Amino acid sequence: METSARDLLAAGEGAGLTFVQWARAVRYNGLGKYHEALTAALEAVDDRHEYRFAAWVLVELIEAANRSGQPEHGAWALERLVPNAHASGSDWALGVEARCRALLADGDTADGLYREAIRRLALTQLRPEVARAHLLYGEWLRRENRRVDARERLRTAHNMFTSMGLAAFAERAQRELLATGERVQKRSVETMVELTAREAPDRQTCS
Repeated sequence: METSARDLLAAGEGAGLTFVQWARAVRYNGLGKYHEALTAALEAVDDRHEYRFAAWVLVELIEAANRSGQPEHGAWALERLVPNAHASGSDWALGVEARCRALLADGDTADGLYREAIRRLALTQLRPEVARAHLLYGEWLRRENRRVDARERLRTAHNMFTSMGLAAFAERAQRELLATGERVQKRSVETMVELTAREAPDRQTCS
């Protein structure tokens, strides 16, 4: 990825470089390396001539800023994200906005926003975004000492990430589950596929 960034920079490919920086921010957020994610996201939004990936980058920036203890960056990014989300009006845009707002909120407000995010994103085909909403909600619940509720959300996130082959986010969900005191059986992507195949006849019977 570093080589790609250097090559794109040398070629003057702003869009490609912004995409690489966004991908780097996603990867670091998945790994729980939030300071690195924030740096990558800030570098991406610094390109004032490239707007195609702006919303994606802002979403990563808000999460990284929150987790690295720099909420001022998150608040600034949210101000830029909101007009785009409202202009789109899609369940994806409004669901992601609710998820980002939840990261910067407290108490019942945060709880309601996480639930709204999951509800809206579940109406889309973007399963990674749904899984990330469950993960962030589960992490927040754990920090609120609501361990039983946290485990439910974190299990859902862990299973979804594993089935999609998103190892970094699956491991992050696993770490959070372990922090709640739950023992986690590590499942490979192949294991999840086998389970899905075995469960398919049961689902057909019930339908």
